[in-house]
Amino acid sequence: MSNTDDRIVSHDYKRIVVKAGTSLLTGGTGKLDTVVISNIVSQICDLQNQGKELTLVSSGAVAAGREVLGKFTLDKDVHLDKQVLAAIGQGRLIQIYEEMFFSNKMLSAQALVSRRDVHDRLGYLNLRNTLLELLKNNVVPVVNENDVVALEELTGKVFGDNDTLSALVANSIDADLLIILGKINGLYTKDPTLHKDAEIISVVEKMNQDILSYAGPSSDDFGRGGMVTKLDAARLATASGVDVVMASGYEDNGLIKIINGENVGTLFRATTTKLESRKRWMLSGIDLNAKKLVIKIDTGAKDALIKGSSLLPSGVISCYGEFSRGSIVAITTENDESIGVGITNYSKSDISEIQSLNSSDIKKMLGHYYGDEIIHRDNFVLLD
Repeated sequence: MSNTDDRIVSHDYKRIVVKAGTSLLTGGTGKLDTVVISNIVSQICDLQNQGKELTLVSSGAVAAGREVLGKFTLDKDVHLDKQVLAAIGQGRLIQIYEEMFFSNKMLSAQALVSRRDVHDRLGYLNLRNTLLELLKNNVVPVVNENDVVALEELTGKVFGDNDTLSALVANSIDADLLIILGKINGLYTKDPTLHKDAEIISVVEKMNQDILSYAGPSSDDFGRGGMVTKLDAARLATASGVDVVMASGYEDNGLIKIINGENVGTLFRATTTKLESRKRWMLSGIDLNAKKLVIKIDTGAKDALIKGSSLLPSGVISCYGEFSRGSIVAITTENDESIGVGITNYSKSDISEIQSLNSSDIKKMLGHYYGDEIIHRDNFVLLD
């Protein structure tokens, strides 16, 4: 932990996730603050034009629903639950973002994510591939929890005003940095609204009980987050190899300052590298002896994987065990030499149909297409 101004950004951040919560986007009121939203969008577009890759995780659908309904005369005794409000407000929220991004000559895309999408391997893989493809084409994904079908989130049991969701999204797309924007400047030793002697913490090297003790419950009626969920998200992201900055969304050009390495907010340093984190996750996802989910490859494919290439159908000899798209499988040679593990883009039955073929034959043989690779190099870990 450090309270000094000697914070140094050790590398150039390329892929960044920005999270904006309800309390920031509404200013604590029941209406969306379009000035704040416009400021965030403008900075994201500036950074995107500099070659950065930005993903926005935004709350606010329920607040947008309240605002829309406020323009209609309803019976004061009529009660609409948050799922209904989210259904009404989600369209309005994404319309605001689309218009603002478009006015900055930038395309955006809506991505509604449910709990199943994150925890189910196939959903996780589909989410990752979709977001990466959008970023590849210079489109800014606007991600939100699918409140309409996620009752747990609305009762505060899952993502906590999208704080945890933002960390999971950052992990899924191998982001370099997660920026959590709120109403306060960062993490303080005490609640700065109650204690004049509260000090902001510039750098957190590692999460411990002292750091966690600084958190308190949210006092915002509209947001479901709070410092507790923000710290939980920071701990999850840093354990996945992602740096985190917690800062005020009201800071003038705050996002740009953070990317430029200025001392804004609180920096939580990653506690591992992204590669180490991903390697641990994939290796922990399979018992090579017990599950016997195996893809056997030829010598050429082995050499290609060792050099950092992807596994293509042409290099596959056979496969064993019942597995589906998104499963973690072992990769071995004809002689049962273990090469590594990876997340497969195709099921066992699909691979049996296309093994030894060229990637150009995939669509013709299967009638569907999930990419040229059986396992993409980003989803493969070479065993030491």
